[in-house]
Amino acid sequence: MFKAAVIGQYIAGDSPIHRLDARTKILILLAYVIALFLAWTWAGQAALVAFAVGCLLCARLPVRSVIRGLRPILWLVAITLVLNALMTPGPVAYRILGFITISRPGIDFGLQMAVRLLLLFMASSLLTLTTPPVELTDGMESVLNPFRRLGVPAHDIAMMMTIALRFIPTLMTETERIMRAQAARGADFEHGSLGQRMRAMVPLLVPLFVSAFRRADELATAMEARAYRGGEGRTRWRQRHLGAADAMAGAAMLALVAVLVVVR
Repeated sequence: MFKAAVIGQYIAGDSPIHRLDARTKILILLAYVIALFLAWTWAGQAALVAFAVGCLLCARLPVRSVIRGLRPILWLVAITLVLNALMTPGPVAYRILGFITISRPGIDFGLQMAVRLLLLFMASSLLTLTTPPVELTDGMESVLNPFRRLGVPAHDIAMMMTIALRFIPTLMTETERIMRAQAARGADFEHGSLGQRMRAMVPLLVPLFVSAFRRADELATAMEARAYRGGEGRTRWRQRHLGAADAMAGAAMLALVAVLVVVR
């Protein structure tokens, strides 16, 4: 169905994860992200991986597409792994060229950070893949509502975050279209050294920025034509209510936290 399921994309479905309230999914994601950086043992990492895989299976998403969607951050994962392996002090595991050392704690810490980044991206993708944009905006606004007393514009922040997420797959599709058009005119993006391939990507930036600004202008015009004036006095067609499934999802997250506390 999809080449790669990327963050910001929505895949319609009727799975238990799809039916959860958007507020529940947002709060579980926040708790999961916090748990990611509190688990410093491989047993804790295994529990986090099992929870993410379980959510992926419950969501009934195309697993291959979700895995392919992780490709854009592999370079960041690789850089994180290498830097931690080189810069973390400890007993030397490998020595390269006589003066570059890789420590055992660095390898362990780098691998844990790499797993964290992959799980963070996967969990964020699951939220957008299973939540319609309108529900995601309403959910974010509802979660941010308590901060309105502090002057936080909850609706505006929720709207900006949702629009930004929705633009990611659009811009990726536009980038692929521009690359194909330039490849048809003789551009080569796959061969040559790393520097040559990076220079070949430069001509993509101008049409991509022009397309992005044009889409942003069209979106602003469409919102103004529909008399959009922010969240004041705004009503909702569908009123969402928390149910038993949301309580069970919250209990599953609490169980995961309990497991992390035990193995810590």
